[in-house]
Amino acid sequence: MTAHINAKKGDFAKTVLMPGDPLRAKFIAENFLTDVKKVNSVRNMLMFTGKYNGKKISICGSGMGQPSIGIYSYELFKFFDVEKIIRIGSAGSYKKDLDLYDVFLVTSAYSDSREYNKAVSANDSNVNEPSKKKKKKKKKKK
Repeated sequence: MTAHINAKKGDFAKTVLMPGDPLRAKFIAENFLTDVKKVNSVRNMLMFTGKYNGKKISICGSGMGQPSIGIYSYELFKFFDVEKIIRIGSAGSYKKDLDLYDVFLVTSAYSDSREYNKAVSANDSNVNEPSKKKKKKKKKKK
């Protein structure tokens, strides 16, 4: 049990699917899992464990934004022995050729936040265009 999750060790599967919306977690658990058990409801962040095709799996809401998913994912890994979290749900895009309900399987993502910009491109603004990173000057050999 932690300040944010009132479950016991062993209540979670090794693999967790994590939508942002706790009601989406409830919907997925009720419609796709069997033998469903609610394992957390602290702060209305609903988390469930059940079976999908006979395999134990957990569905956990993460809330909105990086700080919220950071807290829940850290606690799941550190205190509940979760091995894998798969983020599922919606995301935004800067591309005009993408439509609502398009489905993507991604292997990485980045943020346009100021902290990301500082770490990756030495840019301290709120906006970063990955294709316009500052290039390091090459040292001339003598």
